[in-house]
Amino acid sequence: MEEQQVKKSGKISTFFNSKIVKKDVGEETYLTWRETISYALGRGAQGMFTSMTGSKYLNYFLTNILLKRFSDPMGLASQIRLYCGIFDAINDPIMGILVDKTRTKEGQMRPYIRIAPWFVSAVMLLFFLGMPGSVPNWACIAWTVFLFVGLDVTYTAFDIPMGALAFVITPNGIERTKLYGASSIIRSVSGVLPGLFVACAGWLPYFKTHTSKAYLTGAIVSAVGIMVFTRITYRNTKERTIHHEEAPSVGECFKLLFQNRPLLMLFLANMLFILVKVTNQVSFYFVADLMFTTKYNVFIDVITFPGFLIAGIGVPKLVEKLGERSDPRKFYRVCCTLAIAFHLLFAVTCYDGLINKAPGEVVSLPIGILIVLFTGLTAIPLECKNLMQKEMEAETVDYIEWKTGTRVEGIMLSIMSFTGKIENSFSAAIGMAILSFTGYIVHEDGSVIQNAATNKALFFMTTILPAIGYLLMLIPMAFYNISGKSHHMMIEELKERHEAETGSAVAKQ
Repeated sequence: MEEQQVKKSGKISTFFNSKIVKKDVGEETYLTWRETISYALGRGAQGMFTSMTGSKYLNYFLTNILLKRFSDPMGLASQIRLYCGIFDAINDPIMGILVDKTRTKEGQMRPYIRIAPWFVSAVMLLFFLGMPGSVPNWACIAWTVFLFVGLDVTYTAFDIPMGALAFVITPNGIERTKLYGASSIIRSVSGVLPGLFVACAGWLPYFKTHTSKAYLTGAIVSAVGIMVFTRITYRNTKERTIHHEEAPSVGECFKLLFQNRPLLMLFLANMLFILVKVTNQVSFYFVADLMFTTKYNVFIDVITFPGFLIAGIGVPKLVEKLGERSDPRKFYRVCCTLAIAFHLLFAVTCYDGLINKAPGEVVSLPIGILIVLFTGLTAIPLECKNLMQKEMEAETVDYIEWKTGTRVEGIMLSIMSFTGKIENSFSAAIGMAILSFTGYIVHEDGSVIQNAATNKALFFMTTILPAIGYLLMLIPMAFYNISGKSHHMMIEELKERHEAETGSAVAKQ
């Protein structure tokens, strides 16, 4: 028995210590499965946080629980999300510069990954503890804004280093894509866990009448996961990219930013992606008020997992198979085109069953099944696009180093994080502002019959608006100037430069 356990332990150890890319891909490889999974768990911690604070669940908690005492909680929440989001977005480049200027024995990113999650978890728990009804209105708003800013600042201190860490773990594009694939799967699985308690509120008698407790339970699960997962990431990852001992100045960081054409094209595409993200921000309202039952929330959440799985496994395999012929920008365009088709089909097939059903009537089972299926279908090109975009972001860091000789992961990554924050804040503000304009009726538990304008707005924001967003995103992608072949050439040139610099340094000694 002991001998079998030793053999099993040996096989597990061998697997963790084996390379994730075993065949010759024309470039040096670095990553083991131990380091890959450890990094992916850190991404899983991010998923647990964002599933509670950057998604549909936060909006519903904000409008229907935390701010329900006010006459127009939807409008107030829209303003809070907008202005706090703008502050958060501005905060990202500051954090990016701090990362680029950091020089420690632990590296540039890992010190932040060790410390920041403690603050992230603490602020999140305070937020979902809610507020007693006896607190004055002005104090309720002030405390909500303070915690919103706290969520933003603490998460940025973790998010920027975590994202930039992927750029310095390996310079190999195929390895990075496989790293992002594993991260996508683990992030999707872990991200479901805290939100699942909220989604189950429509099924469990206690949580159905105590929705706020479901949120707090989800936040506790999320906080524990964040602390455990990030510790594993910190212990088992290594920063490999060479940085000059002298850190770049703030002015140099911003100058390099504006010299990065492909990064600016990604930035423009992400700004247009705001239209797509409105769908997620109003998803809870769509299910509760247009489908007229919260029970579908569980299926809506679960059906997106195949998209993560297909992206996480299929995209890296395709990239590895194509090797030097792999071209992320072409893949990105294909994903956008497929997403447009799926959203338009969603609109055509489900319009009558959603808009023309009797007021207060639960959506029919066939239409409910179609909605769940289309939610799953639209998630596939979305997640494939998101995964490939991570590699494109890394390409832009390689591009600016190749062009200027200076490597600045922090400021480059912060721009993508900046757009992510803008996406979340603006999409939430847009969604809630539209619902407020159409006369949405706030309710905490149970169902309320909304007016026709609100129902049509929910349908439009879930089907047609994202199709428009994907169509517009194709425009900046036409000007993205890094191909798979040119990126491989850049990596080879950078490797030669690094070897020459190392040889020169040794000769001087």
